[in-house]
Amino acid sequence: MPEAITCERERESSVLLAKEKNQMSRLRGAQQETVDSLRGFKAPKSEATVPYGLLRAARKSGSLNLTSRNLTEVPANVYRLNVDTPEEARGDASFSSSDRWWEQTDLTKLLLSSNRLSGLSEDIRLLPALATLDLHDNRLQTLPTALGELRDLQELRLSHNQLKSLPVELFSLKKLRSLTLQQNLLEALPEEIGQLEALTQLDLSDNLLTELPSGLGRVGRLQNLQLCRNKLIRLPESLALLTNVKLLDCSGNQLSHLPACLSQMAALEQLYLRHNKLRQLPPLRAPKLKELYVGNNQLESVSGEQASDWSALSVLELRDNKIRTLPEQLAALVGLTRLDLTNNDIGTLPAWLALLPDLNILLLEGNPLRGIRRDLLTKGTKEILQYLRGRIKEEPDGAVDTPTAMTLPSQAVVDVRNVKALKSLTYSDRKAESIPEQLFAAAADVAVTSVDFSKNLLSQVPPRLAEMRDCLTDLNLAFNRLNACQLLCSLPNLLHLDLRNNQLRDLPSQLKNLSKLHSVVLNYNKFSAFPEVLYHMPSLESILLGNNQVGGHLDPDRLMALSRLSTLDLSNNDLLNVPPRLGLCTSLRCLKLEGNPFRTPRAAIVAKGTDAVMEYLRDRIPADQHTLTAASS
Repeated sequence: MPEAITCERERESSVLLAKEKNQMSRLRGAQQETVDSLRGFKAPKSEATVPYGLLRAARKSGSLNLTSRNLTEVPANVYRLNVDTPEEARGDASFSSSDRWWEQTDLTKLLLSSNRLSGLSEDIRLLPALATLDLHDNRLQTLPTALGELRDLQELRLSHNQLKSLPVELFSLKKLRSLTLQQNLLEALPEEIGQLEALTQLDLSDNLLTELPSGLGRVGRLQNLQLCRNKLIRLPESLALLTNVKLLDCSGNQLSHLPACLSQMAALEQLYLRHNKLRQLPPLRAPKLKELYVGNNQLESVSGEQASDWSALSVLELRDNKIRTLPEQLAALVGLTRLDLTNNDIGTLPAWLALLPDLNILLLEGNPLRGIRRDLLTKGTKEILQYLRGRIKEEPDGAVDTPTAMTLPSQAVVDVRNVKALKSLTYSDRKAESIPEQLFAAAADVAVTSVDFSKNLLSQVPPRLAEMRDCLTDLNLAFNRLNACQLLCSLPNLLHLDLRNNQLRDLPSQLKNLSKLHSVVLNYNKFSAFPEVLYHMPSLESILLGNNQVGGHLDPDRLMALSRLSTLDLSNNDLLNVPPRLGLCTSLRCLKLEGNPFRTPRAAIVAKGTDAVMEYLRDRIPADQHTLTAASS
């Protein structure tokens, strides 16, 4: 009996213990539920998009750089940077003389480029001291009207966005000096643009503009106007009022004529009219005009009267037109340094070209020239001019090759006049293995734009060329012994590059960094295939690869992507076939294929010229590929 009582008590104790455990478990669960229920009333602790240290530094410097931070919106504490009391002011801490929050500086520079911003808040008005606002390379579709309240704004960068229109309030910014809007979706501009009285630089390139407002003429301080690659069919007469504009770029539009008022732009120095539909030029009496680019149009002639107005001209580009003759008045352009006549219909080369004292670049590829050996054209400007001088009966006074009484030819290492006056560095035909240091020393303080080191024994690209990376546009390294050209990738402003007659087998992939390069001459090298990097250079207009060993596959679809390519020289190579789809490269105006071992097209068709070859190739494209191409375009 006592044993039964003992067992019963043990069971009761176990039941009580189990109940206590269950109760404790419920209490703990209730406490957890209580904690969880309060979480909804507490601010979530997440990592700040903009580090607080960066904001604190911005209060001291007045500059905040938020470039490439993957932002989808601008954090509120950025807008309220100069409004809210900083955290350190609320803390119990002592401050050194270098960390006084109450001595903060108003934000004057805000950089938000290369993010994913689709909009900008009206709170931007809380930063009224901004002088620079950089929003380029985002996804902006609209702009807040509050931008008009930034009365001190001087520079506004909005390029590479998706803007279709601009708020009128933007044009009330009286201190705005620079406005960049390239690569957007703008179809029109309001007349109020004329209210930007302080504006000196306006970039509207790569948009969808079909016309310009007459109010643009009221932007009287404008110096640089970029309008390239739009859909402009005319220019407003009010451009005559822009008497301070030095550079006007209207390339890549649909202009069929130009207003005569361009002659009234008295300060104009550079005029770009490439890739339009011009059949003739108006009088251009701009007294300071130094560079005129009218390539890729439909010009059939240049009148002597027009040429007489170009007295200050140093660069004249007439390539890819239909010009047959040159007016003798061009002989009076004593300052002309570059004349590009590529791909025209010139049959006879006038001898008076040899009398132009400063002419150092003469481009003649793609013309049906008669009376001059073809091999002479590949030897460069100097040989062509020497040939033309031989045709002149009487050598003119003050011939360019005559040394002075004070200087022997062997002593004339540096032509100081060319370096300083023409911004040209020339050391050609010296059979030198390196370029003298004194030559670079003479150019140390000059913004050299043209370099000619041809006809030497250079085995590498002179390293000191890198010192000219900001200004060099023309480089001639032809007739040397180069087998590599990696250094050229550091010259981002190059427009023309001549590497003919070297020992190159390939080009570095980094050459695609030369995003402005228009022409590259690679004749007489050792290329066995079409250089891969050239497919990645959409700015190219002329590729000369003649007299190499180029064979293998030529990719016509990738060549079609080079929408500006008008000249392609593949003559005297090892091409076994020509892909028919090459005929779809409609931008090509000069295609040279002679001297290759392919069977089709036949030599008789190749001899008829580019149009006949392109038509032949198109006829050989299967019908289904034609349909596919049309659908994709």
